[in-house]
Amino acid sequence: MSNDANDPHDHDDSHGADAAKGPEGLRKGLTNYGDQGFSLFLRKAFIKGAGYSDDALDRPVIGITNTGSSYNPCHGNMPQLLEAVKRGIMLAGGLPMDFPTISVHESFSAPTSMYLRNLMSMDTEELVRAQPMDAVVLIGGCDKTVPAQLMGAASAGIPAIQLITGSMLTGSHRGERVGACTDCRRYWGKYRAEEIDAQEISDVNNQLVASVGTCSVMGTASTMACVAEALGMTVPGGASPPAVTADRIRIAEQTGAQAVALARQGLTIDRILTPAAFENALRVLLAIGGSTNGIVHLTAIAGRMGIDIDLAGLDRMGRETPVLLDLKPSGQHYMEDFHAAGGMATLLRELKPLLRLEALTVTGRTLGEEIERAGDGFAQDVVRPFDQPIYPQGGLAVLRGNLAPGGAIIKQSAADPRLMEHEGRAVVFENSADLANRIDSDDLDVTADDILVLKNIGPKGAPGMPEAGYIPIPRKLARAGVKDIVRVSDGRMSGTAFGTIVLHVTPEAAVGGPLAHVRNGDRIRLSVKAREIALLVSDEELAKRAAENPVVEPTADRGYRKLFLQTVTQADKGVDFDFLRAAKTTGKAPERD
Repeated sequence: MSNDANDPHDHDDSHGADAAKGPEGLRKGLTNYGDQGFSLFLRKAFIKGAGYSDDALDRPVIGITNTGSSYNPCHGNMPQLLEAVKRGIMLAGGLPMDFPTISVHESFSAPTSMYLRNLMSMDTEELVRAQPMDAVVLIGGCDKTVPAQLMGAASAGIPAIQLITGSMLTGSHRGERVGACTDCRRYWGKYRAEEIDAQEISDVNNQLVASVGTCSVMGTASTMACVAEALGMTVPGGASPPAVTADRIRIAEQTGAQAVALARQGLTIDRILTPAAFENALRVLLAIGGSTNGIVHLTAIAGRMGIDIDLAGLDRMGRETPVLLDLKPSGQHYMEDFHAAGGMATLLRELKPLLRLEALTVTGRTLGEEIERAGDGFAQDVVRPFDQPIYPQGGLAVLRGNLAPGGAIIKQSAADPRLMEHEGRAVVFENSADLANRIDSDDLDVTADDILVLKNIGPKGAPGMPEAGYIPIPRKLARAGVKDIVRVSDGRMSGTAFGTIVLHVTPEAAVGGPLAHVRNGDRIRLSVKAREIALLVSDEELAKRAAENPVVEPTADRGYRKLFLQTVTQADKGVDFDFLRAAKTTGKAPERD
C-alpha cells in the first residue's frame, strides 16, 4: 500500500517513508521560521524550560494522546495509564510527550457523540502532524474515541499503537449481577412497563456502573477494543483487561515500550491497516456479536486508507462466521469474564481457520505468529468452540430492498427469532420529537404486530446519526407485556441494546431516501433469511409521493454544523467527511470470495 493512498493531504513530515529513515525526534516537522537551524534551536530552548536535558531530547519522541476529562468516566483511569505508558517508553529508551485532545463520552455529548467523532479524528490527526513525534500512543475507550483516533492516525500515517482504557467492573443489585449498559436498558424497560417502582430504579442506578471504565457488555466500546486488537493495532491481550486492574496497567507499560520499537523500526500504520487486517476485524466483529456501530466505524477507518468495506462480502462472511462469544446482549457474560477466559487469544484461536494470518501487527509479527505465541487454551465457558456457537451465523446481517437501496443492518443475534420473518403495518414517526410526543400516548394506534418506523435520525437528519434507533416499546404495549417489536430507522443503536431492530437505512430520509416517503398504514416486510427489508408500495406510488412532498436537505449557517451537513457521507461510507477519505482506492475488504 502506497503512502500517497494513505495520505490525501500530502504533508511532508508524516509519511511512512519519512518514519522509515529512523527516529527524527525533535527535528521532525520543524516550525517554519525560514531558518531550520534556528527553528530547532528555538524548539529546544523552550522545551528545556520544562527541565529537559540534552540526553532526554536526543531520544525517539513518543506522543501520547491524553483524553482524560471530568466528563468522561470511561477514561477515569487516564492518570494511571499515562504513568504506565510513560514508564514503558522510558524503559525502552524513548521520550514520552503526552498532549491533550478532544475527549468524547457517549452520554455526555449533545446531540450525540457520533456528531463529534469526525472532529475528534481531525483533532488527533492534525496534532499528530503538527507536533514532533516518531510514533504515537492512542489512548481511548468510550465508544467514538477509538474509531476517531484510528481514523486520525490512519490519515496522519506515522507509527501508531492503540491503548484501550478498559471495561468497568460489574455491580450487584439485590443479589443479581448487573453491568452497563444492557442491564440499564433492561431495567429501564421494566420501569416503563411499571414492573418496578421509582425506588428500585434509583437503587439499580447506583449499581450499574461499579467503577470507571467502558461498558462491561459487548457495546460499541468493547466491540472497538476487540476490533482494534483484531486489526493488529494493540499489543496482544490489549482488548479485554478491565480498567481498574493491574493487567490493564501492565498492558499500558507494554504499549509504551512497543511504541518505541515501532518508532525505531519505522513500522507505519499503513503496513498494519491493510485489506487483510480489515477482513480479520470483520470476522471478529461477527464472531463477538459486536455492535452494529462497528460496521460504520470500520468503514470510516478503512476509508482513510482508501479501502472499501464490501457489505455484500461482509454478509457472505456472516453466513459462515458464527457468534462464539457468550457476552451480553447476545449472551450472558461480561467483559471481565471474557478476560478471565483468555481474552482475544481464546477467540482468535477458534477463528483461526477463517483469519488472514499473514496480516502484520504492531509487534512486527503476523497475527498467525501471535496466535501461536499465545499457546494452548484452557477450559472456560465464555468463548464457545467453533462447532458449538451461541448463534449459528454472525451477529450482524446486511439487508437490502426498495426501502434501503444502499443497505441496512440488523443485529440478528440480539433479535427475537419469531420476528425476523415478519410483515406488518407501519406506524410512522417523522422525527425524534414526534416520537417523544406520541410513543407513550394511550391513543397511539399500534399493536404488537405493527412495525415502528422512525425517520430523520440519520447522518444529516438528526444530525449525527444518534443511537435513537432503539425505539422504546410503546407504553401501552409494554404494560401489556410486549418485550419486542420490529423497528426500522435510518439511525444507529447502542451495541448494548437488543431487539428486532433494523438500522442504518440508506439513503436516509433527510436526503430523500425511500424511508422519507413511508406513510402510516403502509405494509413492510422483513425477512432476515432473505436479507430483505421491503416497503410493499409500488415504485410509481413512491415517485408520486416524492414529487408531492420533495425533501429539502437540512442546512446550517455557520460553524462545525455547516461543515458536517455539507460533507458528511451516508452510513455505507462510514459517516465520515467526504474530504477526509483517502483519494486513491487501494483495496477492498473482504476481498476474497
